[in-house]
Amino acid sequence: MNKFRYRRGGAESYMLDLAASQRAEGHQVAIFAMEHPDNEPDPNDDLYPARMELNPPPETVGERVGTALGVLYRRDARVAMDRMLQRFQPDVVHLHNIYHQLSPSILRPIAKRSVPAVMTLHDYKLACPTYQFLDHGQICEACISRKFGNAVKRRCNQGSLTGSTLSAIELTAHTYLGAYGPIDRFLCPSRFLLQKMAQARVYPDRLRHLPNFCDVTGIDPAAGPGRGVLYAGRLSAEKGVDTLIDAAALLPAGIDVTIAGDGPERAELEQRAIRTGVADRVHFRGRVNRDEVHAAMRAAAVVVVPSRWYENQPMTILEAFGCARPVVATHLGGLPELVRDGITGRLVPHDDPAALARALAEVVAAESAVAPADSMGAAARAYTVERSSLRRHLQDLEAIYSELA
Repeated sequence: MNKFRYRRGGAESYMLDLAASQRAEGHQVAIFAMEHPDNEPDPNDDLYPARMELNPPPETVGERVGTALGVLYRRDARVAMDRMLQRFQPDVVHLHNIYHQLSPSILRPIAKRSVPAVMTLHDYKLACPTYQFLDHGQICEACISRKFGNAVKRRCNQGSLTGSTLSAIELTAHTYLGAYGPIDRFLCPSRFLLQKMAQARVYPDRLRHLPNFCDVTGIDPAAGPGRGVLYAGRLSAEKGVDTLIDAAALLPAGIDVTIAGDGPERAELEQRAIRTGVADRVHFRGRVNRDEVHAAMRAAAVVVVPSRWYENQPMTILEAFGCARPVVATHLGGLPELVRDGITGRLVPHDDPAALARALAEVVAAESAVAPADSMGAAARAYTVERSSLRRHLQDLEAIYSELA
């Protein structure tokens, strides 16, 4: 269950891949989401609630009020969920990102039927009104002690007083009314996220660590040395792609940067590349499909994750490892749990173009100078095979389901 039913980001990719793998194991799996033109076809999409658009926000005051109320409690989504449960009658419900567009109103019918529910946490929404522990691009944990009014004082939702107030009201209401109480287990892909949720008193006795998986059987490893640097992901402020572009200006000649992905920051990032004089060395490919991403990973010498927020456990890193490519990432959140400095990649400070450029240049040179079997990429592939296998993930998840059922 997720508000989007297309590969919008890592959460959606994980959900869709998990559902496909569970079906291959013989399970019956149904997906519940909201209506959206990019959704993949689904036999139950006649039950999906109407699309709710938040970015850009509604234009009229009446529409904005209606949307704000829907974020807190969405009756049509609850009714749709009730009908979905009547039709499918699941043994367990597995939730992902339901915030805003679906709202925790959909948990009421689940609780009424006493269906066990688990939720994979892909971000910090239950502890931070704006998901990311960021205040105008800087790490911020002011709300972690449930002082959600700090979000209003700091206007940390894109500088908007209205948006910040709504985010604070939403999390305050849902926290103190126990809106997420019907969920029996909260699954945390990284230990870092689990620790932050426990620190924020988000049902600490229900938290479980369950790392994401990468099915390397469907990913071909690189067969030889690659060229250049690849970023694959959303182009939004928290991802730190602006730091990558600044670092590109410091890279040795001959090392190009490819950026695969789209998002609200793309136009500004393209202009930044022009201003810094690297437009001929930074190549924007836009949104590409998964096979194209994997091909780009194999073609590159290194994949980069320059985030300035507490990343959880990005699928980009696991897929890069599956392609036998090392990763240079920032030393934040769950990233150090995946990237072992000097073994499967390098870790650098965030928002430091010089440090990022040095690490990228060193890894590109190292990956080009040794045999594939001796490279960081080979170690990364081996790590993924051992620690992030689909079989291991499914077994651990089945154990959690069985514990509840």
